[in-house]
Amino acid sequence: MKAPGHVLETALYADDLDAAERFYGGLLGLEKVTRMGDRHVFFRCGQGMVLIFNPDESVKPPHNPAMPVPVHGTRGEGHICFGATADELRSIEKALLDADIAIEADFEWPGGGRSIYIRDPAGNSIEFAEPRIWGFGTETDD
Repeated sequence: MKAPGHVLETALYADDLDAAERFYGGLLGLEKVTRMGDRHVFFRCGQGMVLIFNPDESVKPPHNPAMPVPVHGTRGEGHICFGATADELRSIEKALLDADIAIEADFEWPGGGRSIYIRDPAGNSIEFAEPRIWGFGTETDD
């Protein structure tokens, strides 16, 4: 088997989908693709998707036999990291501060690259980082 080429979707869990929709769609500006009541809200992020599920709903069997997706879910704080250039990180930092979002951590990795960490309304750890923290690209648009 050939190794997968990229992550297509990432799932996080939130009890309050309205707050999640305001955060990911409003503050972060991700394009909302769909929302299904209080079960989930899905956002496009570049060539991938960020899926936000209500954990109380995603463990219920699907009502549509044409979509036999297995039940799934978790509880607790998850993590996602959005890639950003150094210039984009400065802009993100300003937008977060303007929105009174507390920055939990902001640091330079020993191997190069900066990360900013915050919490979404559900308590998930949200990171914005230069891809070079993982050795992707070497641009430093400073």
